[in-house]
Amino acid sequence: MKTSDGSDAAKRAAGESAAEAVDDGAVVGLGTGSTAAHAIRELGRRVDAGLDVRGVPTSYQSRALALEVGVPLTALDAAESVDLAIDGADQFSGPHLVKGGGAAHAREKLVDAAADRLLVVADPSKAADRLDHPVPVEVLPDARTTAADAVRALGGTPELRAAERKDGPVVTDNGNLVLDCDFGEIPRPADLAADLAGIPGAVEHGLFVGIADAVHVGTESGVDVRTF
Repeated sequence: MKTSDGSDAAKRAAGESAAEAVDDGAVVGLGTGSTAAHAIRELGRRVDAGLDVRGVPTSYQSRALALEVGVPLTALDAAESVDLAIDGADQFSGPHLVKGGGAAHAREKLVDAAADRLLVVADPSKAADRLDHPVPVEVLPDARTTAADAVRALGGTPELRAAERKDGPVVTDNGNLVLDCDFGEIPRPADLAADLAGIPGAVEHGLFVGIADAVHVGTESGVDVRTF
């Protein structure tokens, strides 16, 4: 599921602002998506200028971009710690996020949760007073029907995510399917997160509850940094 696009200038401002927070010698989680891509490119420029970092990619996309711009990579299980992660969001309300528009939320959550700090990069279109964006749920292929039934029992409307420019559904980097689950307004994200995590066959959901330490919101004229 693709979300509404903010301007590229706003995305670039947010990504570059977060990349400036990376210290020499850091291990950095590299998020997935168009705004996080600007942060990766800025890290590449800083590496060219002498910055010593190692990146932990969250998807094939972020890995390929990091290699292209010269950011050295490591794996999550090879790093002693992750100092900072920079990642995007489909929607944010305070420190709560909905992610998974790029179908990478399972690996993103692993890296983002392991990081000492998570900086979210976004444009103003992603801000909300209360989360109401459909929640992606990555499911094992054999669990497609039963997981969808469980989502309906929770009051959601699941839709199997279809691939673009090919027949059939989206398949994640992990070989699974994605259900986009519309619950309308989500007044208690933590409760819904716990319910979704309990569905048999659900690998991971796109609710990131209370995980963000700051959101860098890019605009045409600068960056609004909101800390939590």
